[in-house]
Amino acid sequence: MGKFQQDAEQLLKDLGGKENIAAVTHCVTRMRFVLNDDSKANVSAIEDLPSVKGTFTNAGQFQVIIGNEVPDFYNDFSAVSGISGVSKEASKAAAKQNQNLAQRLIGVLAEIFTPLLPAIIVGGLMLGLRNFLEGVPLDMLGGQTITESSVFWNGVNGFLWLPCEAIFHFLPVGITWSITRKMGTTQILGIILGITLVSPQLLNAYAVNGTSAADIAQNWTWDFGFFTIEKIGYQAQVIPAMLAGFMLVYLERFFRKHIPEAVSMIFVPLFSLLPTILAAHMILGPIGWKIGSGISYVVNAGLSSSFSWLFSLVFGGLYAPLVITGLHHTTLAIDSQLVADFGSTNLWPMIMLSNIAQGTAVLAIYFQHRGNKKEEQISVPATISAYLGVTEPAMFGINLKYVYPFVAAMVGSAVGGMLITITNTRALGIGVGGLPGFLSFKIENYPMVFISMIVTIVITFVMTYVFRKVKVLNKLEPQLDESGLAMATAGGPAVSVTHATQGASVSDNAPGVVVKEEIYAPVEGEVIAIGQVSDPVFSQKMMGDGFAVKPKAQEIYAPVTGKVVSVFETKHAIGITTPAGAEVLVHMGLDTVELNGAPFDVKVKVGDSVTPETLLSLMDLNEVLDAGKKTDVVVAFTNTEKIAGFTLNKTGEIAQQTKIGEVEVVE
Repeated sequence: MGKFQQDAEQLLKDLGGKENIAAVTHCVTRMRFVLNDDSKANVSAIEDLPSVKGTFTNAGQFQVIIGNEVPDFYNDFSAVSGISGVSKEASKAAAKQNQNLAQRLIGVLAEIFTPLLPAIIVGGLMLGLRNFLEGVPLDMLGGQTITESSVFWNGVNGFLWLPCEAIFHFLPVGITWSITRKMGTTQILGIILGITLVSPQLLNAYAVNGTSAADIAQNWTWDFGFFTIEKIGYQAQVIPAMLAGFMLVYLERFFRKHIPEAVSMIFVPLFSLLPTILAAHMILGPIGWKIGSGISYVVNAGLSSSFSWLFSLVFGGLYAPLVITGLHHTTLAIDSQLVADFGSTNLWPMIMLSNIAQGTAVLAIYFQHRGNKKEEQISVPATISAYLGVTEPAMFGINLKYVYPFVAAMVGSAVGGMLITITNTRALGIGVGGLPGFLSFKIENYPMVFISMIVTIVITFVMTYVFRKVKVLNKLEPQLDESGLAMATAGGPAVSVTHATQGASVSDNAPGVVVKEEIYAPVEGEVIAIGQVSDPVFSQKMMGDGFAVKPKAQEIYAPVTGKVVSVFETKHAIGITTPAGAEVLVHMGLDTVELNGAPFDVKVKVGDSVTPETLLSLMDLNEVLDAGKKTDVVVAFTNTEKIAGFTLNKTGEIAQQTKIGEVEVVE
């Protein structure tokens, strides 16, 4: 009888039985199930199992968090269920089959646009700066703009148009490249296809409306004798690029199956690329342009009509739930099309305010729970992160845990979104979706942008306090002692007793002994609290307390002194046990189990003794990023029953092998 046999049997029952499981596999921390019917899973009963730390659903997989002993649990589950595991690829494929069409399309859209976000965001900021330099007369300059009064700044303004044009006018190149990258076909063909949509040989899309039909027919066509094709460019157009990109992908897949490998290098690119370019300019481009323009027209009309208050109120309030479902990725394409068609977007300002609202809700929680030092390690960095446009730590680490701050943020976002919309305050492009977002607006719009931000912040902050008293919205609150400080879940206050152990000190703790062990940064980069990690398993501390580093180097060192007890088969995670008994998980990248070890070169083996000077592994950061994954190196203390506390003393940019905190281990 296995250690987890009883829990495994109950889990099988709570999942709806063997017949409800389409596929099962596991990674270093969790069981991953693809269920035929998610509604048959009794989530509350599963989370009550002693060996289960939590559950969540992601990308069609129902994930059950077990911890370090997941391999043993997996073996016991396989024994009692009679279900053999499948490969990570097969499980992922089954998960996609378990998703409906809309979920699959949204997932694909997210994977296409996510790699483009850094360029789009920085482009929006540069457009905002150019607008300020060339479009704002200043009294101190005698009513002239900065570019009119300064040769230097006029040069800067002109130079900045070089990257701005590359980012926005040539966006189709990025889209077609990203599609081929995501679909696993030849990326250089995607790049070439994108270039053929924006080539200087074509009439620029922005000049089409100012060019007569007769001029286009005479000067901007390819004449094949019995038919002609207009030489029209698709600068900044999203849908034409997407349609062409997918046609290229499926043609290449088709021809790779049917053309002998000996000549595939020649004929697969030829038969894939040329028909796609022809179709793009004859059929896909014109149709896609009309579809994209139609969508942007409808959205713009809705946000500019007499009912704009209602549209913006609903969208502003519901954007945060869209983030949870993944539907928010559709707004990237719409925003880009709005900018292409109208020169600005009235959709993105509401997204900016939603992010600010999420950060404000966490800030209110910080004030409500003052004294809860453990939670402060999540709430403070999460607030800053949300104010800078990244809301996952705030949403998953705090707001969704308590529910009422999430609802308060929805209310604040709805009112702020309505205000900024009915005043027709539009952004020049997609920028940083938080407090720095004002840089993406014209300077004459700054007063209304700041007013909308303030209204959003005030309403969210106040409603967080109001909703705290509404029991149906208050999912969980920490227990507070008479002084208002969060009470510990077990044990009493520690009384320090110094111990002559290098790198550690010992405290008497009622009822046990606590050993303090030093923790070091495993890699050069930016140290963040674990609550800022955009994976709920880590940010909600299902795997225990800890921290993460956004790495700048590929060398991953041991964060503690100890012994290697596990190296996962896909090389993305290593387990270390310290002398005091802390079980330390070093997890390289997020969701990198799917990469099957490709980016990792592990330098240690089970049984090796390690120190903070020991190189554990090399991680190819570019390969991880190219696979669409995040490179965060997470360090978690997984045997929570022995961890009395963890203190993170340093965050921000830091060198590898720098002491950054201490963990308290109960012996």
